[in-house]
Amino acid sequence: MAKQEIKQEQMLNVGEAVSRSEEFINKNKKTIIGVVCAIVVLIAGSVLVSTLYIKPRAQKAAEALFAGERYFQNGDYETALNGDQNEYAGFEAVISEFGGTKSGKLAKAYAGLSLAKLGRYEEAIPYLKDFKGNDAMVAPSVLAALGNCYAQVGDEAQAAATLVKAARKADNNLLSPAYLVQAGQIYEKLGKKADALNVYQEVKDKYYGSTQAMDIDRYIERVK
Repeated sequence: MAKQEIKQEQMLNVGEAVSRSEEFINKNKKTIIGVVCAIVVLIAGSVLVSTLYIKPRAQKAAEALFAGERYFQNGDYETALNGDQNEYAGFEAVISEFGGTKSGKLAKAYAGLSLAKLGRYEEAIPYLKDFKGNDAMVAPSVLAALGNCYAQVGDEAQAAATLVKAARKADNNLLSPAYLVQAGQIYEKLGKKADALNVYQEVKDKYYGSTQAMDIDRYIERVK
């Protein structure tokens, strides 16, 4: 594999605050999963570093991951998961063969996100739960995708709790308020106004410089 270096960018497209309708909640379950995909693709370059500085096994894992990443970026999630019947064996094979490497660990995130994009949320959950990483953007983003998978399968209490966990793990103005607002929307749907108030107030108090904070008073008044 040729020498590669992908600059890590901290990007997130955060939508404006909208209504509390169930349609909004369902829409954002899918939107955050899509945003997470973009973040993981951008930060995957952190493991695809120069082959001059990585061990042979790690190099081989990085090469396998890179091949799958191309299918993932093109939206061919099925091939990304299972391979192309040529040289690329699929994210699941990368996990199986290189699970202990950084690339193998990142492949778990890719596999979970691929399954989520295919609408196979129950299958995605174990992969996303099993992902271990410390990157300030990827780790909380994968947690948020896990939360949205829980929401898709009807476990909305777990979804909200996981989104709150993701927000606190991220602890930044880009990711945290978006996750907290979505958690609040789900709490409202569950009739848990006190929990919704807590997360909305956290946006107001801690992330007052965020886009979501500009409209958060409306949410707070609604659940008081």
